[in-house]
Amino acid sequence: MTDAIERRVGAELRAQGTRIIGYAALFDSLSHNLGGFVERVQPGAFARSLGEAPDVVALFHHDARAVLGRTRSGTLRLAEDSRGLQFELDVANTTAGRDVLESVGRGDITGASFAFKARRDAWTETDDGTPLRTLIDVDLLDVTITPAPAYPETSVARRSLDARAAPGALAARRRRIALARRRIVA
Repeated sequence: MTDAIERRVGAELRAQGTRIIGYAALFDSLSHNLGGFVERVQPGAFARSLGEAPDVVALFHHDARAVLGRTRSGTLRLAEDSRGLQFELDVANTTAGRDVLESVGRGDITGASFAFKARRDAWTETDDGTPLRTLIDVDLLDVTITPAPAYPETSVARRSLDARAAPGALAARRRRIALARRRIVA
């Protein structure tokens, strides 16, 4: 397991009154190229974490200053179903909450995301040789409403990329991916 916190963009989002319902991740959906690799979430990747009843927060754009709800208070409900990580959020009556509800209702914000720590993943390659990371088991940290869409098969489509994805870093990233593969196999 790595201690690195990672963020991914998910799937589907809609507002109903003061509630937002959607999917923070869809299973077996490939991401866009994330700086030298693509990624997918395997069915069951959230099962262990959800079974441990973690205190997961719902945020706006992964910003801890914009808390919209949380599992401990019952304002965020999470479930893994056959499609992915489903959530139902009773949005806080705060400035951030009202702004998010308005933007989701208007269709200006259509994305959801999640932050996690990977417990187990696997590396293979796509048919064209691009490294493919499959998330098998993760510790779920947050669910996020975001205007930033990366999984092309969803109405939500973008993942946060780190600065290491800058031009010229591809070779170094491929070396790190190869080292990670060796550690997983060992």
